[in-house]
Amino acid sequence: MQFHQGRLIDHVHLRVSDLEASRRFYRAVLKALGREFSSESPKHFSCDELWVDQADGPVTRVHLAFQARDREAVHAFHAAALSSGGRDNGGPGERSYHPGYYAAFAFDPDGHNVEAVHHGPAERSAESVVVSPKTEL
Repeated sequence: MQFHQGRLIDHVHLRVSDLEASRRFYRAVLKALGREFSSESPKHFSCDELWVDQADGPVTRVHLAFQARDREAVHAFHAAALSSGGRDNGGPGERSYHPGYYAAFAFDPDGHNVEAVHHGPAERSAESVVVSPKTEL
């Protein structure tokens, strides 16, 4: 079994109040960014480092930023967020964080601040890191 993981964040775990509303929202915004769920069941869904399941108590608020391949993907993310139960928290555009920072923001169904960001032209050393558990001999 292999896992493809990012290079900085191990995982982000969201405990949500309405799993099906969150499933619709995240399926739509991730599709707009060219991603799909890597696993899902009636009790959870995940994509790479993101894991989402039903809260059995209060939900917590977080800021979650997804990488977008280009500015068009930022626009697609924002449109998908608003059409799938999200609320606007800042439309697509340049931000002053650093030159080339282009992002859009939306609140998911539980009020988490979700962002898609394109940092401008860049070259990656690898698309992902492949992790394969060792088998004991």
